[in-house]
Amino acid sequence: MSGPANGPAQMSFTLDLPPGARKDRFLVSPSNREAVQFLDNWGLWPVMAAVLIGPRKSGRTLLARMFAARSGGMIADDAERMNEIDLFHLWNQAQAEGRPLLIVADATPPVWKIELPDLRTRIAATPVVRLDAPDDLLIETLLQHLFDRKELIVAPDLVRWLARRVDRSHLAVLRVVEALEEDAMLRSTRLLTVPAVRTALGRTTLLTDSAA
Repeated sequence: MSGPANGPAQMSFTLDLPPGARKDRFLVSPSNREAVQFLDNWGLWPVMAAVLIGPRKSGRTLLARMFAARSGGMIADDAERMNEIDLFHLWNQAQAEGRPLLIVADATPPVWKIELPDLRTRIAATPVVRLDAPDDLLIETLLQHLFDRKELIVAPDLVRWLARRVDRSHLAVLRVVEALEEDAMLRSTRLLTVPAVRTALGRTTLLTDSAA
């Protein structure tokens, strides 16, 4: 896995994609490396379950699928929206079979309101790992990765310039790239430069004040 232009290389992530999954990469940086390492060492978990939390668009579902492919485990995605009795039985099944269960959620209790007492007890005993907001290195890498996927050509200094001016969230990065792709289509060019991006995003609220 290569890093962003003019930036340090990212750590390679070796978990395999499950059959039929979209061919994509989970980009690793200091903001999420602890979570990756924790999942890679699932055999050391105190119980055969863990809760993975993180913001949407952070790659948490992709990471969960890669974990399941590597470990042979199970996934409970969007766990807050699952039937609590089903999740309770899935947790018990993981313990009985020695097959790890990764529970993907937006947050942990008490933000995640669990009504079933037995499930609440089990989730309280389950280790939690989180994907934090992206650091500068991950934002640069994610920008370059998305530009490459959309076949947008970027000037050498653009990624670093833009990374310093977007909100520190995965969703903000995605929205910026989508806006620039739309602008490039309107301009009938795949080339992105700092002046062009400044003009395109200056009409939006996608950049921080430091871009002024």
